[in-house]
Amino acid sequence: MGTDMANNSYSGVKNSMAETNHEGDFGCSLKELCNLMELRGTEGLHKIEESYGGVQGLCTRLKSSPVEGLSGHPSDIEKRKAAFGQNFIPPKKPKTFLQLVWEALQDVTLIILEVAAIVSLGLSFYKPPGADREHCGKGAGGVEDENESEAGWIEGAAILLSVICVVLVTAFNDWSKEKQFRGLQSRIEQEQKFSVVRGGQVIQIPVTEIVVGDIAQIKYGDLLPADGILIQGNDLKIDESSLTGESDHVKKTLDKDLMLLSGTHVMEGSGKMVVSAVGVNSQTGIIFTLLGAGEDDDDDDEEKEEKKKEKEKKKEKKSKLFAGCLLNKKQDGSVENRKKAKAQDGAAMEMQPLKSEEGGDAEEKRKANLPKKEKSVLQGKLTKLAVQIGKAGLVMSAITVIILVVLFVVDTFWIQGLPWVKSCTPIYIQFFVKFFIIGVTVLVVAVPEGLPLAVTISLAYSVKKMMKDNNLVRHLDACETMGNATAICSDKTGTLTMNRMTVVQVYVADKHYKKVPEPELIPATIMDLLILGIGVNCAYTTKIMPPEKEGGLPRQVGNKTECALLGFALDLKRDYQAIRNEIPEEKLYKVYTFNSVRKSMSTVLKNADGSFRMFSKGASEILLKKCCKILTANGEPKLFRPRDREDMVKKVIEPMASEGLRTICLAYRDFPPSEGEPDWENENEILTSLTCVCVVGIEDPVRPEVPDAIRKCQRAGITVRMVTGDNINTARAIATKCGILQPGDDFLCLEGKEFNRRIRNEKGEIEQERIDKIWPKLRVLARSSPTDKHTLVKGIIDSTVAEQRQVVAVTGDGTNDGPALKKADVGFAMGIAGTDVAKEASDIILTDDNFSSIVKAVMWGRNVYDSISKFLQFQLTVNVVAVIVAFTGACITQDSPLKAVQMLWVNLIMDTFASLALATEPPTESLLLRKPYGRNKPLISRTMMKNILGHAVYQLTIIFTLLFAGEQIFDIDSGRNTPLNAPPSEHYTIVFNTFVMMQLFNEINARKIHGERNVFDGIFNNIIFCSIVLGTFIIQIVIVQFGGKPFSCVGLSIDQWLWCIFLGMGCLLWGQLISSIPTSRLKFLKTAGHGTQKEEIPDEELEDMDGLDEIDHAERELRRGQILWFRGLNRIQTQMDVVSAFQSGTSFQGAVRRQPSSTSQQHDVTHVSSPAHVALTATLLSPASLTPVSIQKSFDT
Repeated sequence: MGTDMANNSYSGVKNSMAETNHEGDFGCSLKELCNLMELRGTEGLHKIEESYGGVQGLCTRLKSSPVEGLSGHPSDIEKRKAAFGQNFIPPKKPKTFLQLVWEALQDVTLIILEVAAIVSLGLSFYKPPGADREHCGKGAGGVEDENESEAGWIEGAAILLSVICVVLVTAFNDWSKEKQFRGLQSRIEQEQKFSVVRGGQVIQIPVTEIVVGDIAQIKYGDLLPADGILIQGNDLKIDESSLTGESDHVKKTLDKDLMLLSGTHVMEGSGKMVVSAVGVNSQTGIIFTLLGAGEDDDDDDEEKEEKKKEKEKKKEKKSKLFAGCLLNKKQDGSVENRKKAKAQDGAAMEMQPLKSEEGGDAEEKRKANLPKKEKSVLQGKLTKLAVQIGKAGLVMSAITVIILVVLFVVDTFWIQGLPWVKSCTPIYIQFFVKFFIIGVTVLVVAVPEGLPLAVTISLAYSVKKMMKDNNLVRHLDACETMGNATAICSDKTGTLTMNRMTVVQVYVADKHYKKVPEPELIPATIMDLLILGIGVNCAYTTKIMPPEKEGGLPRQVGNKTECALLGFALDLKRDYQAIRNEIPEEKLYKVYTFNSVRKSMSTVLKNADGSFRMFSKGASEILLKKCCKILTANGEPKLFRPRDREDMVKKVIEPMASEGLRTICLAYRDFPPSEGEPDWENENEILTSLTCVCVVGIEDPVRPEVPDAIRKCQRAGITVRMVTGDNINTARAIATKCGILQPGDDFLCLEGKEFNRRIRNEKGEIEQERIDKIWPKLRVLARSSPTDKHTLVKGIIDSTVAEQRQVVAVTGDGTNDGPALKKADVGFAMGIAGTDVAKEASDIILTDDNFSSIVKAVMWGRNVYDSISKFLQFQLTVNVVAVIVAFTGACITQDSPLKAVQMLWVNLIMDTFASLALATEPPTESLLLRKPYGRNKPLISRTMMKNILGHAVYQLTIIFTLLFAGEQIFDIDSGRNTPLNAPPSEHYTIVFNTFVMMQLFNEINARKIHGERNVFDGIFNNIIFCSIVLGTFIIQIVIVQFGGKPFSCVGLSIDQWLWCIFLGMGCLLWGQLISSIPTSRLKFLKTAGHGTQKEEIPDEELEDMDGLDEIDHAERELRRGQILWFRGLNRIQTQMDVVSAFQSGTSFQGAVRRQPSSTSQQHDVTHVSSPAHVALTATLLSPASLTPVSIQKSFDT
């Protein structure tokens, strides 16, 4: 298998010549290493011993040293890249512009328009042979000029042209969206760095620069970037579930299992590995290649899967490869792959093997594909709204066409009493096509195509700007969900505090020092123990570096609590580095690394006489319970009884904690040689009867900008809760400093244990109603474990106590925060202190680890929401007016006052540009003065409804006045009742122009949606808005003055122009009038665009939903219709087959055979099921919404 894979792999193709040359330089080939990494556990161990003489031998062959690493010389690195490939998996090719154009063309409304335009074009060229047009009725005659009738083709051509425009704009938008995403993606990837040893120095290099032979340092929280073999490890445990589906953590030791695989997570411990495979040759890379991530076409995936299954059957390897990791990692930029659902269900999917037997596969798939995560709130509301509007538009357009046809037929054949003459047929057809085009135009105007565009632009713009505010958004919808957040559960360390820890108080040698004591005051024996303990019992990756700038603070690298201890050693004028040089990491006998269960770290040294000494450090209230002695002022240990411990807690620890200090106890234990070697695996026995050396109080100052940010959150209706591992007094002190707790509030501060006691029943099960009693008042959860954090987040999200579902944001930095980050509606990971695992699980990465950036995210989220509401308010006013005008006009004057091309201009350009203009409004602080919108708050509030209807009334009044009395007012010829290909009239041009002017000024009104008076407020902060309004105005002048026949326009005089502009400006004045009417009085106004609740989906429909990743309500509506209609169709077909089968006497087989063949209709269905106005942004709809399976199922039922 390995050989096949290595040959398939990317680098195999790259340059076989170069490979043969370079592989000679190293003692093992790419193929050998690939085969080696296929083995697991002891198999691998034996193979390394046999073939290479152990890990040391392998390093020698790879020309690398376990201590010094690679030389880091550029020529050597290049050689390695040529021989073993680069650490880079080529992403999937992006869709080409033409593919995107093709996708945009699939839009149903556009297809209808294209057909209509082509028919219209064809008919305009058809001249009936010598027919006298007069006898075909009034409408057909009266064409004065031959040339004019020649110009009949222009309308068709113009419609086609505008369709092309729409398609290009849509495609371009999709393309730029994709490009932006890839940019974002590559930025996330570039930021990933890893520690390797080169030339004896530990340096951080980008993950892509890692080469085979590098010595990489791995530690708790890392995501392994390449395959490797363990050289040295302390208590190393790896989560390999992403590759093998084993949920238990795998212990890695030099004598049992030393294979480390890329894409797995380090859950505990630390160590070093020599890199043995990178990029497409690593285990993850091989699976990627199999799944065709490097391919350009998805269709190959299935074949590859098949091949892979066959290979698996042949090899029957113990290790199964799982596709699970891909679900978590397939980070090609395309938006679809970033669906939160994937991230959410990574865990569930990881557990699904690619079954070697086809047997239970379908069943598994069905379970996995039940609806995963509710769609983002906004998208749910928009989809529903778009469907409603679409339906209304369809009805209106159908009625329009019917009325037009009926009126024409009645008028021609009834009132004028003409017979249907064969030679007149083309002319009549031309009329019917014209009516059809008018109907389609009404539909086009009714459907807000601009909506998906507005959402996309708004989100993409926000995401780009949020980068500047230190928010790196990984999932687009997180941006908008953040605007609805009602609760934030924040970590303390690093988010609310500066994460620059310093020791400020010490209790040592029976004395409590309020500041770091002078070295002379500490007895020499204690001092030596203290410095030795700090030196060896802090991770060797943690160190204090000289400041970057002169006079700056020293840089803290690694774990900040350990940095504080190392800093303490330096304050005592001692050098911890000397101790580390004397006892390098390899000489440490055993290390118990820090984890969330132990809450302590211990290191064992073996002395020359065979005795052992263990140093421990950890949370003081936990370690002091394990101490039975304490060092006194003369440096001698004395008994430390529980009573002494209580005294110490009262007199030392609580005072320190109440000042917001974190207390750490340092202790040691000697194991005399007489007792023999202890059982190191029995931790409880080892970690007892310690001797306490000292207790230190570590200060982590609150970030100066945090109290203000928290005040803003509270004012905006967002509850901030602090969840921390610190003790409760420290937590309470910091929470008070931050303003989470105000003096005199009756809020709860609980410890993890107490919290668990209160939320569990007698059987120890968590009960939602018990959580509901606690969370509304809870503000601080101290000494909490990662599971407590997850429980709290889940409890708040599932709670039904509040009138609306809580939307919870969570911050986290540790590996153990992963579950809580995934469970939360929005997970924030720390960009600086965060582990790779936390970043993987998160939606937004805070690049500066700062709480105040979260407030910025809230502001942007609310801004997205408002931008879309602004756009909706503008768009719906246009729609209501245009539809009513087209409809009434068509019914009364038999012709739409606004021509198809004009409608398209209004619809396409005004929509696209307006969505750009309104979606790019920058956020203001005032957004933080209101409470969050709930999940069920309608998109279109009462105030907006008032604005929409109010402006529609004004615009309709003006337009109808112009339409039916315009010729008298302006003293021009009437444009009503013109014959088929008549030249454009001034009258209708004025109507069109005024309509556009009113839209332009209404765009300014739409900038405010909460009934504010000053619509110009901050208008010049948005350059895009100003330039778009101006640009649209200039283009409108060009269209009217020079648009001529295609746009059915005639040049207007200055006078007429001024009137049009004046009538347009009336919108602004009218807007003031509308905002004076109190909304509360208008009880009859309905809101629109409510969210969809989860419960609304009946079970039997869930079964139809096999192929769907996410439930899309619009799609459900459509599919329900399609399935019914296909069922009907299928039944008729089957019946006909049966009948014909019996008639012809052939077998019944034919009829039955039809069943499967109907799946070939799948392709048609797919297109029907996603018209663009329903497919709100590419993210929402899975193109394969109707799989053959689901159609088949519906037929069988």
